[in-house]
Amino acid sequence: MTTELVIVRPDDWHLHLRDKDFLPITVNESARSFARAIIMPNLVPPITKLVDVKNYKQRILSALKPDLSFDPLMTLYLTEETDPKEVKDGFVSGQISAVKLYPAGATTNSQSGVRNFEKIKPILEIMAEIKCPLCIHGEVTDNNIDIFDREKAFIDNVLTKIRNDNPALKVIMEHITTKDAVDYVLSENENLAATVTTHHLSINRNDLLAGGIKPHFYCLPVVKREPHRLALVEAVVSGSPKFFLGTDSAPHLDQDKESFCGCAGCFTAVNTLEILAHIFEEQKALDKLELFTSINGAKFYGKNINSDKIRIVKKDKPTSFPEKLSTPRGEITVFKPNFETKWQVLV
Repeated sequence: MTTELVIVRPDDWHLHLRDKDFLPITVNESARSFARAIIMPNLVPPITKLVDVKNYKQRILSALKPDLSFDPLMTLYLTEETDPKEVKDGFVSGQISAVKLYPAGATTNSQSGVRNFEKIKPILEIMAEIKCPLCIHGEVTDNNIDIFDREKAFIDNVLTKIRNDNPALKVIMEHITTKDAVDYVLSENENLAATVTTHHLSINRNDLLAGGIKPHFYCLPVVKREPHRLALVEAVVSGSPKFFLGTDSAPHLDQDKESFCGCAGCFTAVNTLEILAHIFEEQKALDKLELFTSINGAKFYGKNINSDKIRIVKKDKPTSFPEKLSTPRGEITVFKPNFETKWQVLV
């Protein structure tokens, strides 16, 4: 029985650090386990210009403890007014590693996102030319489409056309939640990949809704039925290079999560690797954990594999994690699935 893993230090290919009072917590919790992360740009106001990218990155690095190392890989928030030259200059110079597409209204702070996809065609053409990855929140926002069906509808009605128009465009379907998305990613060429989150691998919609609503399990895209969760698990433990970790760790204050209209997001940065080790062990696939967390994403993004390693050990008793972390504005609840893990990252 395996009781210790030594793997290449992982990366997080989808991370929300938020800003200001959150940063001293979010930056350092992620840096404990991850070498790099793709940083989401949906602040208020969003990160739509290179000057915004520069200033936000500086705030992130200023919050990093001196004994930790962490490389924030920045992104631009795509709008219908985004200047293609700004995208090209940012990517070629290394200021950004990707561009993020939010359908307007799809999730937290996405109101400035895209409504008319025809208007962004010139930007996508430039991105395909320079091989700049496009990160997509893949859901439609049509109120006539059931919230549990919005990922599939996006694939059918939006994403397929985007990719047919730009076959050379590198696309990451972020935080996929359905077997439909898994099958679509596997059926397409090497320019399409997907991130999968810790929480979508851990919980289903019964966990969210049965016996009362669990606000700290609420996220967007919303968790789906158990067969979809199992399809995600099967995909990530397969070792396929098309799937890699993007935690979508997204902290909100408890007062906002537990309000009459609770915010969407799960704060998983604290215990992601421990939870994943448990899931991969259950599937007898611990040998594939490093591919999912540390190798596949770097290769898709064209980045070097990290040179340092981390240890994850299995102990005799369940690992204890903090239930909440404090900020100057209130507490944040740490995601905890409905199972315990005995794995622990050694730092």
